[in-house]
Amino acid sequence: MTHVLIKGGTIVTPDTMLEADLLIEGEKIKAIGRDLAAPDGAEVVDARGLMVLPGVIDAHTHIKLDTGIYQTPDDWFTETRAAVYGGVTSVVDFATQYEGQGFEEAFADRMDEAASSVIDYAFHMMVTDLPPGQEERLGELIDLGIQSFKLYTTYRPNYYADDATLLRLMEAAARYGLVALVHCENDALVTAQTEALVKAGQTTWRYHGMARPALAEQEAAARVLFLADVVNAPVVIVHNSSAYTALLVAEAREKGQIAFNETAPQYLILDNTRYEGSEPWRYILQPPLRDPDEAEMLWSLLSAGMIDMLITDHCDYTKEQKLEHNDFTQTPGGLPGMETLLPLTVTYGVLAGQLSWPDVARLLAANPAQIYNLWPRKGALLPGSDADVVLYDPAGERRITAEDLHTIAGYTPYEGMLVKGRVVASLRRGEFLMREGEFVGEKGSGVYLRREPRFWD
Repeated sequence: MTHVLIKGGTIVTPDTMLEADLLIEGEKIKAIGRDLAAPDGAEVVDARGLMVLPGVIDAHTHIKLDTGIYQTPDDWFTETRAAVYGGVTSVVDFATQYEGQGFEEAFADRMDEAASSVIDYAFHMMVTDLPPGQEERLGELIDLGIQSFKLYTTYRPNYYADDATLLRLMEAAARYGLVALVHCENDALVTAQTEALVKAGQTTWRYHGMARPALAEQEAAARVLFLADVVNAPVVIVHNSSAYTALLVAEAREKGQIAFNETAPQYLILDNTRYEGSEPWRYILQPPLRDPDEAEMLWSLLSAGMIDMLITDHCDYTKEQKLEHNDFTQTPGGLPGMETLLPLTVTYGVLAGQLSWPDVARLLAANPAQIYNLWPRKGALLPGSDADVVLYDPAGERRITAEDLHTIAGYTPYEGMLVKGRVVASLRRGEFLMREGEFVGEKGSGVYLRREPRFWD
């Protein structure tokens, strides 16, 4: 059995930081302590000056996305290979149930696509076709090792779920020990605003943010939280772009509701003034970027522990796809981001005084693992946990450029932005996937992470 001893680094957990060694035995963490002895034949890694973090879990990604309208021309090997350069060692992506398709078929299709993954992976099921009276079919997700599913309050007719559908599926989720993720935007408000812009001939990229106002997100989130509370269903309000949305979730949780939220670097670091610049095409996503004061307020909520997860909502559309039409109604929405998640969080969170290092371990690893029932196998630096480890050097700085990244997009929304430090090495289940800028992993070595139902206290 192979051993790796990581010596002299700063171990970062959600609760503390300590100067200690970390011993890996095979795929698992064996021990954490000071002055640990190296077993015979162990590889000893000098981690002095480095932060030793749990492997990042990006719990909201869209690898090889097919919306039925747009498709990202990527693949699981390319995207997960890029992810390890940013310290991401696990993802929770989506299996889409297309119309007329059962869950098992949707799952099998996604498993085939993910077979080339370098990192470990789980799935949320995107539920789009479950007529009244068939709610018990959600129980099939348990047999597939799926503990979470996604619903939408917008994107009519592809994904849209009306209030009756939301209510009956969330009620079933509570019975089966599942958690519902909900994309919250009021479809009627978005449709009306978009139609008004089209009528006025205002469809270039600069008008994208106006088509999906913050009110649409806030109203839908309030409604979904209310419905979830009625049936005592756990719920995750995804990609909060508005501070008010995040506050609604935090207040619901404070009152005893099982409710969680997430936001992403784009909503913390970028804002809607980008639509007025020379390259608004870089920032077409749903929900769109918001007013600058929204980002400031989101940081405050994040610092106060009122936001649970940092994710990317990663979509690797190419620059060519983005530039094809200077029309927000015909431009695919979504940004690449897995590779930059950790460096941006460290730079604009920790080193800017907004977050602590333990906050990073909590937001990027422990909380996603706990909410999606992967803990303590994932998201933890504990004896017995999978040895998913990131070594991060906080010294030095560089500028983000598309040329230096490893996705197929050919662009990044963070082009030219300064980040401090770098990922020195990423390990998944005790195996180095990247070290000192060199990919050393193996295509298809990632494994599927089965998850059990969870019934919240």
